[in-house]
Amino acid sequence: MPKTKQVKDSFTIMTEMIMPNDTNSLGNLMGGNLLRMMDIVGAICAQKHSNRIVVTASVDNVSFKKSIPLGYVVTLEAQVTRSFNSSMEVMVNVFSENIPAGTKENTNNAFLTFVAVDQSGRPIEVPELVPENDEQTELYNGALRRRQLRLVLGGRMKPDEATELRALFQI
Repeated sequence: MPKTKQVKDSFTIMTEMIMPNDTNSLGNLMGGNLLRMMDIVGAICAQKHSNRIVVTASVDNVSFKKSIPLGYVVTLEAQVTRSFNSSMEVMVNVFSENIPAGTKENTNNAFLTFVAVDQSGRPIEVPELVPENDEQTELYNGALRRRQLRLVLGGRMKPDEATELRALFQI
């Protein structure tokens, strides 16, 4: 397995049309169905990066900015933003498109964390991510702060140990 990988090596796109069984009583995509799609595309992306089975460790805040109506097409784009020892942060962007009207907009974004595991379910090392441009470098650098925040909120790190967060809030 390579020791490093680039973002483009695991970039993943998934497209689905919103059908009646995906919607709520208002005719819009149900939030749980969108979360399921985001989890799937994120897991595929993380598997491509790690060449391993992955499990979902966390999903950051997801805000449903705009409803996605029946008949629209949803495109989800996933990319690894940073890898750690056995975990990978994956950013998922969601776009909804009304093809007949010719409109497309970004409706949701979220960061998900996946852990690569061996056949016994134990965490296993993943390749390091090498950013390819300024935007990817910015996401890569921010991933450490987001990781520390997740660990603090999950009770797995003491707030005073979160050096990146402390530096962010020091005056």
